[in-house]
Amino acid sequence: MRQHPHKRSRTASKAVAIASALALGGGGIAVVAANASAGPGNGASAGTDAEPAARTLTVDCPDVGLALDKVPRGARVDVAKGLARLDAQVAEAYGKLEGLDGQDSAKATGTAPVLDRLRAQRTRTIAAIADAIAERGAARPGALERMRSCGVKEDGEDRAAGGDDQGGGGQGGGGQGQQGGPVAEDFVDITTVEPNVPAPEEGENASTGSFTTECGTNEEGHFNSDNVIAAPGVSNGAHHVHDYVGNVSTDAFSTDESLAAADTTCDNEDRSTHYWPVLRALDGEQEGGHQPGGAHDGNIGSVLSPASVSLTFKGSPVSEVTEMPRFLRIITGDAKSFTNGTANANASWSCEGFEDRQLKDKYPLCPEGAQVVRTFNFQSCWDGQNTDSGNHRDHVAFAREDGTCPDGFRAIPQLQQRIAYDVPTGGGIPEDTPFAVDSFPEQLHKPLTDHGDFINVMPEKLMSRAVTCINSNRDCGAPSRGAEGNAGLPLHGGVARDG
Repeated sequence: MRQHPHKRSRTASKAVAIASALALGGGGIAVVAANASAGPGNGASAGTDAEPAARTLTVDCPDVGLALDKVPRGARVDVAKGLARLDAQVAEAYGKLEGLDGQDSAKATGTAPVLDRLRAQRTRTIAAIADAIAERGAARPGALERMRSCGVKEDGEDRAAGGDDQGGGGQGGGGQGQQGGPVAEDFVDITTVEPNVPAPEEGENASTGSFTTECGTNEEGHFNSDNVIAAPGVSNGAHHVHDYVGNVSTDAFSTDESLAAADTTCDNEDRSTHYWPVLRALDGEQEGGHQPGGAHDGNIGSVLSPASVSLTFKGSPVSEVTEMPRFLRIITGDAKSFTNGTANANASWSCEGFEDRQLKDKYPLCPEGAQVVRTFNFQSCWDGQNTDSGNHRDHVAFAREDGTCPDGFRAIPQLQQRIAYDVPTGGGIPEDTPFAVDSFPEQLHKPLTDHGDFINVMPEKLMSRAVTCINSNRDCGAPSRGAEGNAGLPLHGGVARDG
């Protein structure tokens, strides 16, 4: 990471992440206690007067969007608006909890009015979502009614050990992190991580080629807090800012037709859209003031521009791949995985020069001069029929451990998005919490919540070239604009790889 002249000293304190569920039932809540350590060795030393650990309460609700199976086309916008209302209700409840101290379980009773109000709001909104689906001819999703109640989750850190530098940048220096996360416990020195990326095992029928498309690094400044896949027709549906490359028109109101007609930053008229949450240096800046997705939604800090973006399509370890359909939509990772759990999480963090070590639930602290690297390896199996699904996941899948696709799915090129950043240090940025990904407010900027999005708007001929290249075991790049007759430019001097 790039060094600034001034370096902030790291405190001796360590953040301790804990989680407890406060399940809402009947008219009250049940508290499951959890203890936070207040000193080294997961416990305070005898005879010390340690200050109590400060904790952050967050709201933990069932994810209604993941429970949706089939959403009729005519109901999609109404359903998306309902899901957005649920997100806004959770964000409002989280805001009310921010001032509560979760350390004393007796004070947890203060969450009851917040959760009661949230349950009433969710009851009405979930009913409206179910009505919208039923009114368009689909079966009413009765399971949604069991998702009205929410709980509270605690994320705590020990601030008792102090340190000689507690201020700076409005972020809380010395491992405290910013209000709403992240905390020092969310980071790890990449040099202390053992290599954990296994060598790929390829069968004799593997498609070992690759196809790279060049779309720039968002020099055009295309940002918004929409998500046209998960929340079509809803402004600020993401509650965090997305960074885009490719299609220059993408927002909440994009359609297949508008995407196909728009300009693009990609080579060879590839109008696909690629996007991911922005990364911010935690310097206390409030870029854009209180615009949606920024400080308005708890995302504070200077937005970092990628130093490089690589977009590569790869093959299958056991078979040839087939073409992706145009307008295929894929979300990889889960923006709500801190509360949803890890079932759909697919974050992958590392550092330049250390990419044989990938982190899922930690941010990397990189050696001086090494870039922070985010990698998204997308689902590589498609159901052969649908370009989207009710929960935006069921129409695609990851390959099994042996490389084969689940029954009923076929292998398609696997997209890998790799984004690298020069992350500054010093100059008011806490040394042990220097950056964070944008997130929903209640997700506390956890690294596990990172995610990537893709809509395939490649010309069909270009997709065909990509598949031919992958299946013939060549590493190819997209032809330059205007070179329509070219079948793909090998990246390695035109020499096909063995295999």
